[in-house]
Amino acid sequence: MERDYTISIVLPAKNEAASLEKLLCELVNLHPEAEIIVVNDGSTDGTEDTCVKSGVRVVSHAYSKGNGSAIKTGARVASGDVIVFMDADGQHRPEDVNRLLAKLDEGFDMVVGSRSRSSQASLGRLAANSLYNSLASWMVAHQVDDLTSGFRAVKAGYFKQFLSVLPNGFSYPTTITMAFFRAGYSVAYLPIEADERIGKSHINLLKDGIRFLLIIFKIGTLYSPLKLFTLISFAFFLLGASYYLYTFLAVGRFTNMSALLLSTSVLIFLMGLVSEQITMLMYSSRSGPRASDINDGSSVRGKVSN
Repeated sequence: MERDYTISIVLPAKNEAASLEKLLCELVNLHPEAEIIVVNDGSTDGTEDTCVKSGVRVVSHAYSKGNGSAIKTGARVASGDVIVFMDADGQHRPEDVNRLLAKLDEGFDMVVGSRSRSSQASLGRLAANSLYNSLASWMVAHQVDDLTSGFRAVKAGYFKQFLSVLPNGFSYPTTITMAFFRAGYSVAYLPIEADERIGKSHINLLKDGIRFLLIIFKIGTLYSPLKLFTLISFAFFLLGASYYLYTFLAVGRFTNMSALLLSTSVLIFLMGLVSEQITMLMYSSRSGPRASDINDGSSVRGKVSN
C-alpha cells in the first residue's frame, strides 16, 4: 500500500526494553517505508541498545523529562508529513497503524485510537476516563470517545503548532485533542483493542491521580473558558440568592455572606470573559500551519493509491 505522503512513527519510551524488541520488529516489517523514532526518556535498562539493534532511529534524553516531553522531542525531529504516536509498552497493535492512516485519508486532521471498555487497565481508570470523555463531549459539543488515548495519527504541520502548549507529563493527549477542536481541525475516533502492557506502569496513582483531576479544569480552559466559568459563576449566584432568601425570611436583612457569594459570582463570570478573550487570541494566532511548522507538503495530499 503506497501513499503520496511520508510517515513518521514516534514511540516515547522509558525502560521499555522488554516490549520494544518485538514491537519494533513488527513495525519495521509492516511499515518499511516509515521513519520510526524511539524517544528514550532517560531509560536505565537496555531500551537504547534494543532500538539500535532494531535499526530504528533513537533520540535519548539525558534524564527523564516525562511522556509529554518525549512526544514533543519526537515531533520536533520527525520528518514525516503525518506522525503516528503510539506507546512503547506493547498495548498498541502495529497492524492498527494502517487503520488510523486509512481513516486520516478520509479528510481528517487527526485520528485517535479509541480503546474499548475491556481494554481499560482497571475499573478506576475506566471510571476516570468515562468522566473525562463526558466532560470533553459537553465542552466541544462533539462525541469524544477516548480523551486520553496516546495512539493517534495526525498531520505533522498542525500538531507542531501546539508544541508550546503541550505539558511534559502524561496529559498531552488531552491537551492536543482539545486544542484541535478549538482550532477547528477535524478529529475522528477509531475503535481499537489495546493489549495488556508489558512491564510496570510508570503512572503513580496518587501523584498522577491528582494531576488527572486537573485535566478536568484544563479541558475547560483550553477549549472554552467562558463555558466553564459561567457554570461555576451560576452555582455561586444560586448559592448567594438562596442564602439571601433564607436570611431575608429569617431575620429580614441582607447579610455580608450573601453579598460575598453574589459578588464572587460576578467576579468569576468576568474572569471567564477575560479568559475567553485570551484563548481566542491564542488560537487566532494558530489559525493555519506556519511555514516553519510544516515539512514539505505536510498536509495529506491525497488518498491511498494501491
